[in-house]
Amino acid sequence: MSLPVDRIPFNQVHLTGNELKYIKQALADGHLSGDGAFTLKVQSLLREKTGTPQALLVHSCTAALEMAALLLDIKVGDEILMPSYTFVSTANAFVLRGAVPVFIDVHPDTLNLDEGLLEAAITKRTRAIIPVHYAGVGCEMDAILQIAKRYDLMVIEDAAQGMDASYKGKPLGTIGDFGTLSFHATKNIVAGEGGALYVNNTRLRLHAEILREKGTNRSAHLRGEVDKYTWQEVGSSFLPSELNAAMLLAQLEAAGDVVERRRIIWARYHAAFQELAHARKARLPTIPADRVHNAHIYFMILANLEERDRVRLALLEEGIVASSHYQPLHSAPAGKKYCRTHGDLPVTEHAADGILRLPVYPDLSEAEQTRIIAAVLQHV
Repeated sequence: MSLPVDRIPFNQVHLTGNELKYIKQALADGHLSGDGAFTLKVQSLLREKTGTPQALLVHSCTAALEMAALLLDIKVGDEILMPSYTFVSTANAFVLRGAVPVFIDVHPDTLNLDEGLLEAAITKRTRAIIPVHYAGVGCEMDAILQIAKRYDLMVIEDAAQGMDASYKGKPLGTIGDFGTLSFHATKNIVAGEGGALYVNNTRLRLHAEILREKGTNRSAHLRGEVDKYTWQEVGSSFLPSELNAAMLLAQLEAAGDVVERRRIIWARYHAAFQELAHARKARLPTIPADRVHNAHIYFMILANLEERDRVRLALLEEGIVASSHYQPLHSAPAGKKYCRTHGDLPVTEHAADGILRLPVYPDLSEAEQTRIIAAVLQHV
């Protein structure tokens, strides 16, 4: 297959203008390891933007999830409720501690965890619930928090895709005991590689700080609170470099413009494809009225795997790169080995087979989007 020269990629990193300036400044400062001036600025900005009492910059959302598992002292045999329709890190962080992820089905409109299935999946071994805010659209957090309180469970928000999105006015990641964010190059706001852990449970703030610094009280030492730092408890190295933090600061400062551009693109797709939804050729995403999304993903769900792949390849022949998404974890070799499934997951399986994601990034031109829309309407 020979692709047209004017190829439209699925994703393209948007540079806001100050990335190189800040990276050069970090190099000139000579502090390239973690917790330098740029890391501290980013953490401060995240606290201001979200209201979380503690935002810790880490080297990935995977690291943030692993920190959450350590902070909860997850042990062998503990069970963690989560969707199967998520990235592998959501499960891996807990499998590493010997825990058993228990997979729950998702809602067909948002592809978020179906909170109505949670209580039936709870056992005496259940320790936590992990709602995954798919595509930057919040899960039904009030109901999830009520269930967690009733059964004395912790809530870890996987808000990897959730920067600049909210549920009932609350930023995603700030509602549960912990929030985990991603700044991977595929996300709206990027550091190349990077993530953050929001510690909303105030009794775990000091513990989180120590764990992140290899189990030492180095941060207290840097603040002048102790003469020398020592090994306090089990921890690991979760800090990103100052180069990543420098790039991330530039991105965060322009986050409002980035998300607004993405929302315009998302809305144009949504309006253009209503006729496909009315004809029942595709199911479009739903944004509940009490949620503000960040336009991280625009997807449609087609009838089946064969139809999705037919359309995807037809778009590719026209130089448009569309994509599927997660393969359900419960059907993966490791999922079968380390996890268990609560009941059947028909919505998850249908979504995984039928989902088609379209290009959404700030530098996608109106002419390019017009071309994508026309191709989708022709081939679906």
